[in-house]
Amino acid sequence: MDDTNATPISTSDMQSSDVVNPHTKQKWAYSAIVKEHFFHPKNLLLEEPVEGQFDARGTVGSPACGDVMDIWIKVDKNSDRVTELKWKTFGCGSAIAATSMFSEMVTENGGAKIEDALKIKPQDIMERLGGLPNRKIHCSVLADKAFRKAVNNYFHATGQHSRVEVEGARVVDARMNITDKDIEEAVLEGAQTLEDVQKKLKVGVGDPESIPEIEQLIRFYSEKYYG
Repeated sequence: MDDTNATPISTSDMQSSDVVNPHTKQKWAYSAIVKEHFFHPKNLLLEEPVEGQFDARGTVGSPACGDVMDIWIKVDKNSDRVTELKWKTFGCGSAIAATSMFSEMVTENGGAKIEDALKIKPQDIMERLGGLPNRKIHCSVLADKAFRKAVNNYFHATGQHSRVEVEGARVVDARMNITDKDIEEAVLEGAQTLEDVQKKLKVGVGDPESIPEIEQLIRFYSEKYYG
């Protein structure tokens, strides 16, 4: 595990470090709360749900590119509260801990109303976890995005189309119809250079005039999520 933003440590400090890169001698320090949610995840769904068990599902990510996040929700239609949130992820310890914590935040105290649950930001998840390494911040974003997809799917399924949240997207590469949101997703999945993004999206290959804007977006989203 490598972290270019990690804190260098001396040999005497290595015994107390959670994760130490043997090559760079840098560390990632995980809080006790992160470790608790990793080793004892809350609301984890171990088996595929049966039909009708939940009201909606949201999925983000790709196993070919990195983390995959699945979230299922059950909503009390009278109170508009999320009474149950289950999840499953293919990802690292930070992704597991972040989603576990997020599931608690949404369902604690009888369940949050949908409008309040949607106000929970990735920064709120990290704060409850006691922080995450810079290169793992995107793990809390995945939980947030998967939940928003599940909620939108719930609104569609129940005919509440006016409540669907649509994030604005701007076309960057007209030839490939690639948007700024597509580039954001690629950065969240680990791409941090133009070459990395082009491997995922082929963006700019047929439209070289768009490359300066693409590179600017990569820098923007990398700074936003990784610092």
